[in-house]
Amino acid sequence: MLIFKHSFKVNASVIAVKDFHSKSESMRAITPPPVFVQMHDAPERLIEGSLMEFTLWIGPIPIRWKAKIENMTAEGFNDRQQKGPFKFWNHQHTFVAAESGLTEVLDQVELQLSSNPLLWLIGWLMWLNLPLLFAYRGWVTKRLLKKSYRMDAV
Repeated sequence: MLIFKHSFKVNASVIAVKDFHSKSESMRAITPPPVFVQMHDAPERLIEGSLMEFTLWIGPIPIRWKAKIENMTAEGFNDRQQKGPFKFWNHQHTFVAAESGLTEVLDQVELQLSSNPLLWLIGWLMWLNLPLLFAYRGWVTKRLLKKSYRMDAV
């Protein structure tokens, strides 16, 4: 099992951060180029048990994915891969009130690579790029959740 952890602080309330992450369209907003997210099926707002079906286009390579939203609380949720490039993937999103009105966003990804050689390679490359992916997500989330940002814009 591989485990990746990342955290950052954003100038927004826990409620605003959770609201932002509970919108399925937010995934598109926080995914860095050159990856393109194509949503196939997802509710506008994620709730316990929601399923999201999407394709991550990494250049010309399509990676089909289905995730289930689990353990939804006021402080976060998990998205667990149902179908996709990994043998196992669980992404825990946690939102914690911090000093001066800030919220700390904690991400923990646990994954196992596929035994299929092609999916193993894709999964390994994705694993290697998680630090860049989550650094970008943190930067964009901070930018979008500035106090002047309107949550209905996403």
